[in-house]
Amino acid sequence: MHRVFYLDRKTEKVEEEKIYGHQLLELVYGDGIFSFLISKIFLPLCAKNSLLSRVYGYLQKKHYTITKIAPFIRQYGVDMDDFIEPERGFDSFNDFFVRKLKPGAREMASSPNIAILPADGRYLVVQKLEKQQGFFVKGQKLSLEELVPEARLRERYLGGALVFGRLCPSDYHRFHFPCACTPSAPRLINGYLYSVNPIALRKNIKILSENKRVLTELETENFGKILYIEIGATAVGSIQQTYQPGRFYDKGDEKGFFEFGGSSIVMLFEKNRIVFDKDLVQASEEFLEVKACMGESLGKALAG
Repeated sequence: MHRVFYLDRKTEKVEEEKIYGHQLLELVYGDGIFSFLISKIFLPLCAKNSLLSRVYGYLQKKHYTITKIAPFIRQYGVDMDDFIEPERGFDSFNDFFVRKLKPGAREMASSPNIAILPADGRYLVVQKLEKQQGFFVKGQKLSLEELVPEARLRERYLGGALVFGRLCPSDYHRFHFPCACTPSAPRLINGYLYSVNPIALRKNIKILSENKRVLTELETENFGKILYIEIGATAVGSIQQTYQPGRFYDKGDEKGFFEFGGSSIVMLFEKNRIVFDKDLVQASEEFLEVKACMGESLGKALAG
């Protein structure tokens, strides 16, 4: 059985993650011969055909799925105090999934020289990309060339820094701007819809560079140009953008949201533009994700 651990940033304790759909993931990504056959034959068929994920996402918008909400909250310990609950209740499980924060629910570092985490999730950081030896398992290497196919854009971030945030189904699924910025129009790179669960990523980190993803360039005053990437996954109904390209946004303003399913965010910083917080760096060097919330400090700006 695969067990997944993370460092809770608030308590500074290592905790075991409750994995949504754990039994199915064990069946698909396990070590037995049956799992091998599923992962080699049936899994690629499902991941390369988005119909299954679209249908599953569509079903989560049906009113009858409200019966799943209360058990889900209990099982995964979702604290609803920070979120807006409609007077008449949520219309569907997806409606609950894309819930909004209450105004003032999160404190954000006010200094313009501090960037924040863009979403609730489990984070890994790489201070210098050329020194990275692996992401989840030592020896696996995330290819910048595969993640960002456009050479002109990719070259900007050679020797730079990377942030990887993994959102679980139990997390708040809206994502935000890490600092004051002016965003470009989003660009879609079509791809597959493999799971981005840690059990799957331990098998193949290249999932992150094979899946459907959306790229946005952020023009900033203190952090240079940031490349912001949302990565789709199995059962993600869609990646919705709620911002307007070319308009100025403050730190913490909403950029968009993921509809039902686990998802991921990658941010790339140019070389010598940011110094990540020590606790994030130390945990990442041990391949231990840090569970943290949107609005918490990511790191400080360096002079360009």
